[in-house]
Amino acid sequence: MLEILGVSKSGYYDWLNRKPSPRSLCKEVVKDTIKDIYEESKYIYGAPKITKELHKKGFNTAERTVTRYMKEMGISACWVKPYTVTTHSEDFSDRLKNILKRNFSPKSPNAVWCTDITYIPTRKGFVYLSCIMDLFSRKIVSWELAPTLETHYVVKAVQKAIQRTGARPAVIHTDRGVQYTSVSYWDETEGIQKSYSSKGNPWDNACIESFHALIKREWLNRFNIQDINHAHSLVFEYIDTFYNTKRIHSFCGYLAP
Repeated sequence: MLEILGVSKSGYYDWLNRKPSPRSLCKEVVKDTIKDIYEESKYIYGAPKITKELHKKGFNTAERTVTRYMKEMGISACWVKPYTVTTHSEDFSDRLKNILKRNFSPKSPNAVWCTDITYIPTRKGFVYLSCIMDLFSRKIVSWELAPTLETHYVVKAVQKAIQRTGARPAVIHTDRGVQYTSVSYWDETEGIQKSYSSKGNPWDNACIESFHALIKREWLNRFNIQDINHAHSLVFEYIDTFYNTKRIHSFCGYLAP
């Protein structure tokens, strides 16, 4: 075989016994660390976030290098594009004002909350996830998974948020869905300024809309969800054990909320 390949015996054994160079050894260490970070992120992080995590661990590796190594390893951020969100809304009077006006950077915790509902498909039909986010930290302060779009599930999410944080925000921002204009929602949020997106404009509530897209494409859309119990366990695993506590965010200076 060596003769066919035109390689000398001594050259072959020299190659066989050659020790890896310091550079190749360093590369393997970086690759192993990339793999660990990627797996710990539930296969969600891409090169930018992995680079930030490498820097925290003392590696001075450029993002372009991380991108190249990830291609060599055959790994990439796991994103599954979700279906377009749907909102049930009506034409309300001018009393529904946009107080927030896309000011998504309050100066203190629990000053401004935003909330919305998104659907999750299961084999037994849709279930509905209502989340409340503190805009200061981007933390999900409460969430509720429901079998229907009934208002009392939205109210329950508000009650949980107040109980868990021990606070009532100055402002709570939503879209114009019927749940958020109901008497029971207004009663529960009495004393809190209610801010509403303009009609048909998801950009006015971009942070919570973005989170709902994120949980779907990074996590939920990987699974063939059986029912509401299966969906509940997946939402809990993502929000409570990963998003709020471990997932790094560029808005938070690459820290978790």
